Amino acid sequence: MARIVILGAGISGHTTARYLGKWVGKKHQIIVVSPNSKWNWIPSNIWVGVGEMTERQVTFELAPIYKKINVDFRQAKALSINPEGDAEHASPFVTVEYTEMSRAGQTEVIEYDYLVNATGPKLNFGATPGLGPDGGYTVSVCTPGHALEANSQLQKNIEAMKAGEERTFVVGTGHGMCTCQGAAFEYIYNVDHALREAGVRERGRLVWISNEYELGDFGMGGVHITRGGYVTNGKIFAESLMVERGMEWITRAHITKIEPGKIHYELLDGTYHELNFDFSMLIPPFSGVGLKAFDKSGADITDQVFAPNGFMKVDADYAPKPFEEWSKADWPRTYQTPKYKNIFAIGIAFAPPHPISKVMKSPNGTQISPTPPRTGMPSATIGKAVAESLRDMLKGAPEPTHSASMGEMGAACVASTGSDIFNGTAATMTVFPVVPDYETYPEYGRDMNLTFGEIGLAGHWMKYILHHVFIYQAKLRPGWSILPD
Repeated sequence: MARIVILGAGISGHTTARYLGKWVGKKHQIIVVSPNSKWNWIPSNIWVGVGEMTERQVTFELAPIYKKINVDFRQAKALSINPEGDAEHASPFVTVEYTEMSRAGQTEVIEYDYLVNATGPKLNFGATPGLGPDGGYTVSVCTPGHALEANSQLQKNIEAMKAGEERTFVVGTGHGMCTCQGAAFEYIYNVDHALREAGVRERGRLVWISNEYELGDFGMGGVHITRGGYVTNGKIFAESLMVERGMEWITRAHITKIEPGKIHYELLDGTYHELNFDFSMLIPPFSGVGLKAFDKSGADITDQVFAPNGFMKVDADYAPKPFEEWSKADWPRTYQTPKYKNIFAIGIAFAPPHPISKVMKSPNGTQISPTPPRTGMPSATIGKAVAESLRDMLKGAPEPTHSASMGEMGAACVASTGSDIFNGTAATMTVFPVVPDYETYPEYGRDMNLTFGEIGLAGHWMKYILHHVFIYQAKLRPGWSILPD
């Protein structure tokens, strides 16, 4: 019997766990380690952040779910990895610290035959002084708790507007190297919708601020889409949505610090500016969670296993190269680490070889350009591919049998722009592939037959239905494995 340890139970980790539980849970031991007792469908935190959903609607307890497929759940956070074991342990192991109330602070060593790092990101609010809900002056929708606080602050502002006051809402990215622009993009439209529903939109100034070179970059180097039979670019698509709703936007921005009611930012041209606000939701930059790695002698090998940003190195080409030489071939395919063939890193936990958008720096040397997105659909696809490889390796395959390169996979995004049964809308976009492939598609880098965008009520219904489908699937309800990931 082999032991597979999965660190993290987000979209990618939970995907790997549920498939391995289904395929090999009765023959091998599967352990999931996560500091949170609940699973969270993160895309719907946007609706929690405007009061359209409750925390209960976007979360559920993990332990009862894992019992169905013989998966051992440990509520703990991973501290370090010893991929060669040590003087006391012949087998490789991870050290974890329990977070559940009854065992809080206790540490344990868990040996493994295979390790899957799906720890996700650290929400690095500390990268920007004054950023975030904990000791800062902005709100967040990155967790259910954050989203509840965001809605509380939003409703207070709406009440003030009903009393005749004017308010400025600023939404976007809180640092020059942020990713996940899509979440902020979705949130500002839901704020706009909430203000309209409350009858106070005319008293609200909505400002989008982002590190994107142009609107619609989304960390993917921009995108051309087919819409209404014509090819247009993401910039025009995104700008038209904002113009229609009376929003302002600031791009090429790195927020340097936040004070009560005031955002300080630098633009790509090197100039510095200030922006006053009453309410601000800014996405933080991501980093690795801070895992350490040690060899058999106890020497620190963290810099060999992890990139400087804390994400784990896998089968990607990390050699520095100019933008003109970037290729889809640089991106990982199997997510197996180079030195330790029994370790994989998936979802946000793996280190990208480089950004997708071209790196830009201001005359002051500040990088102001998005880092790569690895959320949602790509994370689930990667998680399933690694589960398939592990299943086959447990049966004797000498190496990973499945791949999921972001240069060869597509992604669909349904971004709510207002939640309502009859007049809600959503922007529906697909791209193929996620990482542009100019060798195969020399004109736009993507297959224009599979890359398109639309907006309307149908998109809202699709997002609402998908919310329930993915929750159903994640809860391992009957037929879950035949549903698309």
